[in-house]
Amino acid sequence: MRGGAQAHLMRASDGNFYVVKFQNNPQHPRVLANDFIVSRLAERVGLPVPQTEVMEVEEWLVKHTPELTIQLARQTIPCQPGLQFGSRFVVDPAEGQVFDYLPETSLAQVKNLTAFAGALALDKWTCNTNGRQAAFWRKLRERKYHATFIDQGYCFNAGEWTFPDAPLCGVYLRNEVYEWVRGWDSFEPWLSRLEQLDAQQIWQCAEAVPPEWYGSDFEALERLVASLVMRRARVRALITEFRHSSRQPFPYWTAAGVVIGHA
Repeated sequence: MRGGAQAHLMRASDGNFYVVKFQNNPQHPRVLANDFIVSRLAERVGLPVPQTEVMEVEEWLVKHTPELTIQLARQTIPCQPGLQFGSRFVVDPAEGQVFDYLPETSLAQVKNLTAFAGALALDKWTCNTNGRQAAFWRKLRERKYHATFIDQGYCFNAGEWTFPDAPLCGVYLRNEVYEWVRGWDSFEPWLSRLEQLDAQQIWQCAEAVPPEWYGSDFEALERLVASLVMRRARVRALITEFRHSSRQPFPYWTAAGVVIGHA
C-alpha cells in the first residue's frame, strides 16, 4: 500500500481484507498504537472509520511470502512477525471501488461530506500532525460515494506522543469539504460527543493496545490518556485558530452564525 508506514493489504482468517501496519515500519512502532486508539475514539463519537483489529502475523507466513518486506533507505528487511495493526479495507475489492482523491466536481456525490467537520474536531483533539486522510468508496452500481477516515498514525505527533498544535495541522487538503460549515452546529453531534467522553471511556480505547507497540512504557500511555482528557476543553479553541488561519476554510460562517447573501 502507498504511504510512509508501508502497510500491506492482507486477507485475514475472517475472510476480510485488512490494511496491515507492521511494528518495524519506517515511521515508528507507536503509529500502530495511534491508529488503534484514535480509530476507536472516532467510533465512540460516531465518525466513519474502518473496523480495526490486532492482527497476528505468524513467522511462517513472513518467511514464505517474499512480498512481506519493508524498504529502508539502504536495505530491504522482512516484516516483523507478531501482533500488528489491521484496518479493514473499506470495501471488498471485488464488490466496489476505492479512491483516495476525488475532483471537486465529484464531492457533491459524497453522502457523508458533513462528517469532515467531525473529523476536524477529532484531529484537533488528538493533534494529527499529518493532513487528514480519507478513502472515498462506493459499491458496484452505486452512484454516490462514502467517505471513510483512514490512517490516524500521525495523531499525537506520530512516535513523539506530544501535542505541537498548529492551525493547519490535521486538516484536509481542500477547503471544499468545509465550505458548508455555518457555525458550531455544523460540528454536531461529533464535537459534543467528543467533549462528553469521560476518562474511563478514553482509557478503554487505549488499554487494549499491545504493549510492544509502545515499548511497554505504561507511564507514557497513562500520560497520553491524561492529556486527551484535559484537551477535550481545547478543541473549540483549536478549531477557531483554523477558522481564522490563512486557509479561511469556512467562508459562510459569520460572527453571528448567519449567512448573508447566500441561499
